[in-house]
Amino acid sequence: MASRAEPASTAEPTDTGGRRDWRDVARDAADLALLGILLTLAAVPLLTAAAAAGTASAAVHDWTRTGSWPSARTTVRRFGRSVLPGVPVSLLALAAAALLAADLAALATGRVPGGPAALLVTALIAASLAGYAGLVVVEVGGNGGGRWRASARSAARACLDAPTRWAALTGVVALAGLLAVLVTPVAVPILAGYTVAALHAVTVRRSLATGTAPSPELP
Repeated sequence: MASRAEPASTAEPTDTGGRRDWRDVARDAADLALLGILLTLAAVPLLTAAAAAGTASAAVHDWTRTGSWPSARTTVRRFGRSVLPGVPVSLLALAAAALLAADLAALATGRVPGGPAALLVTALIAASLAGYAGLVVVEVGGNGGGRWRASARSAARACLDAPTRWAALTGVVALAGLLAVLVTPVAVPILAGYTVAALHAVTVRRSLATGTAPSPELP
């Protein structure tokens, strides 16, 4: 995915007629699949999950805006710079996911009273939080893969200002979660790369549709 004199994969049409052929689509698909695999490998220690997600988001941010991927040196530097600041974020995300999963499991098996109504409400809350987390990842990507606290505040304001965008991102994360359950486990890392790209695409598209500007990037 390193940058070249002529990028192998671009986010914009590359042919003189302004149209993309199947080779462009295939290159983009391969690049996103590789991104997902690298993201998954980098997140295996769990404590590096936030750094891996932020670095992948930064790479997609560069790709969608410049048409080329960042160099390997830039990507490694971003990841190394964000590992330590991302540890608390990884712990918080893992703890929240574990608590929500335990709550959903308890409601689904009847160990906790509440029935289907409580299960539905909890599932909606979990999905909404996941959509918010997806927007935080997009914001972090615009900040070079770091600045989680500021990105979280910016994402919170964006969710309140544009609830439809929040709902769209929630749908993206929910669909990705459903596909992760349905597809073969070996394809889950590939799905991760497509999910990050979809989050960026939906964020920009919904911003244009609602007439709101994307959240400004931090210096």
